[in-house]
Amino acid sequence: MITNKKKFYTEILKALLKLIIAGVLIGVLKKYDLIIAVLLILKIIHNIYKEIIKPKTDKNWLLLSGMLLTGFGGVVGETWGVANGYWEYHQVSREIPLWVPFAWMLAFHYLYKLERNIIPYLKHQTQRNKIVLAIILALILPAFGEVITILLGVWTYYWPYQLFGVPLYAFLCLLFVHMLVYTILHYACKKYKIDDIVYN
Repeated sequence: MITNKKKFYTEILKALLKLIIAGVLIGVLKKYDLIIAVLLILKIIHNIYKEIIKPKTDKNWLLLSGMLLTGFGGVVGETWGVANGYWEYHQVSREIPLWVPFAWMLAFHYLYKLERNIIPYLKHQTQRNKIVLAIILALILPAFGEVITILLGVWTYYWPYQLFGVPLYAFLCLLFVHMLVYTILHYACKKYKIDDIVYN
């Protein structure tokens, strides 16, 4: 149940627009992985400044923790996938483009911020409902972003059972990484008594 459908869906539409812009940007600049990496690093620095450095109180260290965990998990997954020939990046001189770890870090920020913005519009903000929301968003939005970049020739998956170029395994891997980080941060909040709308 949603208390304010207009605001809830406005946040979703804004998030989709950001995803489309990011996907198109990566697709258009795919040959220039260093330029994409620099742009993503600048965005990460902006996010860290806005949420950690600038505030005098309520510094969001969870954001940095989640970005680092997701970036690390993403690099491990990418290295494994490319080394085993499950997917391949195109038009770059490296097996894994320089921007990939930073894209993973920003993917965490993107999902976290969206969850943080729309959870207040849930009528029942129980942990169960938050987890269901996180699962739905992690299943749909990253894959939607991947469809855009795949259509623009950034990479190709070689796994079977694909939907618009994204295989079932990729949906599951994206969900696994997000929910693993979600679980780690949930227990960190619980252990250290950190108040966060997304994780407790």
